Amino acid sequence: MSAVANPATVAECLRVGAGFSQGDRNWIAEQFGTLDARLASFHADATELEVSVKDREARGQKVTLECWIAGRQKIVTTSAEEDLHAALNDVRDDLRRKLNDAKTRQEPRHNKHLRDVPQPQIDTDEPENPALRADEETA
Repeated sequence: MSAVANPATVAECLRVGAGFSQGDRNWIAEQFGTLDARLASFHADATELEVSVKDREARGQKVTLECWIAGRQKIVTTSAEEDLHAALNDVRDDLRRKLNDAKTRQEPRHNKHLRDVPQPQIDTDEPENPALRADEETA
């Protein structure tokens, strides 16, 4: 894996959308801090996160976390947890899981290093087919 010159972090890439104020941003960034390790393999300039909440602190609130990474499909996670803290943790964990799944899908199915492992050599002095061996013995 190549090192990224300017790795993405939640603090750098997070925007707060509807239902949150700029004052909530630092608190949310702390909650999402565990995503930093997962986001570090992407460039900060090409990564955006946006969190929003509909009907905040009301029955039926919905928290949405959207992630845009250049060259990949947008990832959207949602939670209908009634507790805002639990809903934020839910969307954070779901995003981490989806990022891991997306990375696994993009990795090649056949690892070249496994193909480069030398295979055991077959002794070429003896034929593998017993019928051929019998023909050679009678000749």
